[in-house]
Amino acid sequence: MKLEDHFRIGTVTKTRGLKGELQVYVDFDGLSDIEFNAVFIDIAGKLVPYFVSNIKYPQANTAYLFLEDIDHIDKATPLVKKDIYLPNKLMPEKDPDDFTLMDLEGFIAIDEAHGELGEITDVTEYPQQVIASVHYEGREILFPLNTEFIKGIDIEGGEVYLDLPEGLLDVYLNP
Repeated sequence: MKLEDHFRIGTVTKTRGLKGELQVYVDFDGLSDIEFNAVFIDIAGKLVPYFVSNIKYPQANTAYLFLEDIDHIDKATPLVKKDIYLPNKLMPEKDPDDFTLMDLEGFIAIDEAHGELGEITDVTEYPQQVIASVHYEGREILFPLNTEFIKGIDIEGGEVYLDLPEGLLDVYLNP
């Protein structure tokens, strides 16, 4: 099983009780709408399948998970801090109206002052902001994606138009 054939739904944060229940931080919107009876857990770079015996969603971004054959805290503890995946075929179809900043990966970033910066190779969400990464003039450039800097998005053309703060690129190009 290859990682690229699966999508990440969350991470095991800790065990709950003595019977092997896992608490999962769910960072995939709409997980409770997907029906599944097995998950894959990344253990040392390999996806290991586990059958789900019970899953509950007590609050947003949290799930309580019982897996078959994980019936004691000693069996559950090694799974803490491991990522959980589902097969890509279970990923819900995305509504075109649900476009988010995370979807800008692969778009061409164009700055008003510097012109085309290049393809956005990574978009990472941090608690305070979303950061994009491009390779420009042989260096990795990071910049925030927010309404202050984004002047327009051409979804069909795959371009995002920016007005980055003066001097931001200089920080990377003239260390």
